[in-house]
Order: sequence, then structure tokens, then C-alpha cells
Amino acid sequence: MSSVPRISESEWEIMKIIWIGHPITAEHIAARLPKGIEWSEQTVRTFITRLLKKQAIDFNKEGRSYHYYPLVSEKDCVKTESQSFIKRVFGGAAGLMVTNFLEEAEFSEAEIEELQRILTEKKLSKQDKSSGEQE
Repeated sequence: MSSVPRISESEWEIMKIIWIGHPITAEHIAARLPKGIEWSEQTVRTFITRLLKKQAIDFNKEGRSYHYYPLVSEKDCVKTESQSFIKRVFGGAAGLMVTNFLEEAEFSEAEIEELQRILTEKKLSKQDKSSGEQE
């Protein structure tokens, strides 16, 4: 699938369950909802219908049961949502978003080391690309 559909917050709850264990029936989705989400099976089916229309999921019919599976990956959906959030909240400035996040969040020593590793890799990758262009 070339484009990733926009998924609402409620639909994300359904998708997370489908990504974890598919194929899966509506009954099993309803049973696996996180604590605090007490949707009826009909509400779950409504979200499933929306996801089917958006082509985020599809199904196989087995007897009288419908088994749902994702058509879009969690990684692609997270990437699309992240890009949308950065555009909407930070005017597309990813650096501003990261700076704001780093200033506001508390990190463990291990998390700081992981962030430093990622930034170092980014920097080296950028240097490699720019040196390749100069050749």
C-alpha cells in the first residue's frame, strides 16, 4: 500500500491489538482491550468497519468468523503520525521538536547514552553522504 491512512486515537487501540496478534476476530480484539477501555463488542466492530474502509486492515472469512489482519505496518503508521505531528505542532521543524522534547523530559543514564549513540550515527551518516557527493 502506497499511502498510510490517517488513524484516529480509538482506531489506534484496535490496530495495536491487530499488529500484536493477527489474524484475530472482533471478539478477541474486544477481550484484549487495555484496562480502562470498556467498549462493547459493537463499538469494536464500528472501529473495525472504519479501519476496513480506510484500507488499514482486511479480513479472511472462516466459517461464520471474520479474521482481521493489518494491511499497513505499525512502523509506517508511526512514521506517518510522527511526520503529521511535527508539521502540525512544530511547523515541520523536527530539530525544534527534538530540542523541546530533550529539554522537558527526564532521562536515565542508559537513555542518554542511547540518544548520544543515535546522534553520533546520524552525524557520521551525514558526513559520509557529504564526502561521497564531493568525490
